[in-house]
Amino acid sequence: MSLLILSHSEVEQLLPMNECITVMEEAFTALARDEFHQPLRTITKPPNVKGVMALMPTFRAGETPLFGLKAICVFPGNAEIGKDAHQGGVLLFDGTNGEPLAMINASAITAIRTAAVSGLATRLLAREDAGDLAIIGAGVQARTHLAAISCVRDLKRIRVAARRLESAEKFAQQMQNQSPCPIEPVESNEAAVRGADIIVTVTTTREPVVNREWVSAGAHLNAVGTYSFNAREIDTATMKAASLFVDRRESALNEAGDYLIAAKEGAIGPGHIRAELSEVVAGSNPGRTSRDEITIFKSLGLAMEDLAAATYCFRKARQENRGTWVDF
Repeated sequence: MSLLILSHSEVEQLLPMNECITVMEEAFTALARDEFHQPLRTITKPPNVKGVMALMPTFRAGETPLFGLKAICVFPGNAEIGKDAHQGGVLLFDGTNGEPLAMINASAITAIRTAAVSGLATRLLAREDAGDLAIIGAGVQARTHLAAISCVRDLKRIRVAARRLESAEKFAQQMQNQSPCPIEPVESNEAAVRGADIIVTVTTTREPVVNREWVSAGAHLNAVGTYSFNAREIDTATMKAASLFVDRRESALNEAGDYLIAAKEGAIGPGHIRAELSEVVAGSNPGRTSRDEITIFKSLGLAMEDLAAATYCFRKARQENRGTWVDF
């Protein structure tokens, strides 16, 4: 039995952003057809440890059934030492006999597929003429989200804010040659968000970085950074004012602090969730219904996204003779 190993750089080569957006669209279409078994993730947080481990299993039925498992450690402080906050691997298994097929770098999969899903949500939910992008955060996800949003909208202005202006300036300098227009580092979240019609939050904050007073009518927000019940990036007033779309209702109701804290304050309830992204992809929900409507896509990340991305990399690597095969 042979196992395929794909490194970070190999995943980046095999999974360009425009292709990954297409892969994610197909995956959410399959989710709408109930082809995925998608349980909640399991998170282990030992006391006095500055990170967590998450286990994200899933199964896809069909002509070629597959199991997937992402085992990942999340250490938000890694940015300070020049490392991705996400460290781990995605395991791919044959769904008919359980044979392990591949071990794929999870940092690269997570960075690309998360942004690709936001790109898909932006294509479906943002106004067609939206072109003023605000990014809150300047780490790995900020970089991939710039690429993803550039794939789906004609960007005319980009502003980026971070906890330190120096981080925003470094991001602008490093990413300028990959941007369709000048990147403006700004000193505050407010300066980035005001006037923007696409807003991306990719932070490790526990408190809101977006205030309702700053958000323009008709804006679309991708809330990406937080993944726990007690942390949020979007304030309650914005959550209440917006039409809320999620990757999975069950996940949002159990894990999304952006939703749960606003619900605890009595501002919203389960009925406030307009639709899952799969329902918009499949056409059973129209998504945005007016030009002035504010839309939020709350992204928590699903194991089926990892499985879809890993499957694509696995099949492409076999076709192109990429990666390393080892006896197992």
